[in-house]
Amino acid sequence: MSKRDYYDVLGVNKGASKDEIKKAYRKLSKKYHPDINKEADADEKFKEVKEAYEVLSDDQKRAHYDQFGHTDPNQGFGGGGDFGGGFGGFEDIFNTFFGGGGGRRRDPNAPRQGADLQYSMTLSFEEAVFGKETDIEIPREETCETCNGSGAKPGTKVDTCKHCHGSGQLNVEQNTPFGRIVNRRVCSYCNGTGKEIKEKCRTCSGTGKVNKRNKINVKIPAGVDDGQQLRVAGKGEPGINGGPPGDLYIVFHIRSHEFFERDGDDIYCEMPITFVQSALGDEIEVPTVHGKVKLKIPAGTQTGTRFRLKGKGVPNVRGYGTGDQHIIVKVLTPTKLSEKQKQLLREFADISGQVPLGDHEEGFFSKVKRAFKGE
Repeated sequence: MSKRDYYDVLGVNKGASKDEIKKAYRKLSKKYHPDINKEADADEKFKEVKEAYEVLSDDQKRAHYDQFGHTDPNQGFGGGGDFGGGFGGFEDIFNTFFGGGGGRRRDPNAPRQGADLQYSMTLSFEEAVFGKETDIEIPREETCETCNGSGAKPGTKVDTCKHCHGSGQLNVEQNTPFGRIVNRRVCSYCNGTGKEIKEKCRTCSGTGKVNKRNKINVKIPAGVDDGQQLRVAGKGEPGINGGPPGDLYIVFHIRSHEFFERDGDDIYCEMPITFVQSALGDEIEVPTVHGKVKLKIPAGTQTGTRFRLKGKGVPNVRGYGTGDQHIIVKVLTPTKLSEKQKQLLREFADISGQVPLGDHEEGFFSKVKRAFKGE
């Protein structure tokens, strides 16, 4: 099945700004996060959204995608398909005509870096804001201690493969429409290792690797956001033939908060106040991730008014200061009033020259009718 267009996945147009792409990703990642959405296909949709965001949020990757789409321009002729009955891309054609003489041989015994690993970690809202230090266990391959990675039984030796003479490759002759040619293939006797093991290590069965759960201490910086990742150098798979180990990448998923909402380094929340507090003003306590603070509400404050608490947001993950917290006031209209409260409001309306609709509905509607008739 072909991949969906990344812009369609996020529901944005091709000219979308970075902010639009980020907002679309945040909305969809929360919708399909496996910790929240229990539908059968939620995990696949979450991965699809994450993959689309990783490409479109990076200028270089986005430009590459806009030009080539999902196709890899580095593939051979015909997008990597067969050419002339079993010949692959340009390198295979070159090897076919010239016997591999122009191809670059890789020494099977040369040191190579180990593979990178990825680990997904879910954090609470507060843990993402303040960071934490924790231990995680990573299943990975490690060098077998019994044979020190040789794959041979202790006390025995590893021989050079007599078929490929240690090169890890065999020359295979073929008859083609162009004549008889020689092509190089991975040695099937030693699987490209260039070695033969007569007596295999019982611990690792000759692979030289064993699976272990490795405990790693991780310091998560304050201010990490959903979808960001942390690189832990040297904690991936071990290197091959003495090569350096790969890296570990920890991808963060942040749980949503019931009261706070985050946008970058800023935090937003709605704060309800009463009609009386709105009209007369008041000093109220407002919760922040840093603790409760006092906020002065001026008299006559309306619903939707915003107040900023400087420095009460999220610390920037790169150390560039701390964001702010924005309070959006929501005035609560009382729904259940006692008779005394109603009477006081009527008196207030009389003093203000206002006519309560509940007491003079006929007069109000008659005025509306007259307005339409032009009286």
